[in-house]
Amino acid sequence: MNRNEFIEKLASRLNLTKRSARQTVDAVFGLITETLSKNEPVQLTGFGKFEPRARRESNRINPQTRERIRVPRKVVPTFKPGKGLREKLARSLRVVEAGGKLEVRK
Repeated sequence: MNRNEFIEKLASRLNLTKRSARQTVDAVFGLITETLSKNEPVQLTGFGKFEPRARRESNRINPQTRERIRVPRKVVPTFKPGKGLREKLARSLRVVEAGGKLEVRK
């Protein structure tokens, strides 16, 4: 589901105009972003926790040129799913092996 599909489903579910749903989504994402940029976590009980984390500097290889590059240390957003979300997925989805790889299926 992409952003526009999400907005359409939210509008339908809450009987909102697409414009109102878009404003709501923008406000929620903006608030999460603003809070993380203050180095504060966003804990949504039952859903999960967004948190800024530091990533160490690392040396990588560009797969196209095989050139070694240095990736500087940086801050990245992380998400840890909450118990409610994990349990819902465990009830709704299953893991199967297909062609030597693990896949998620209904």
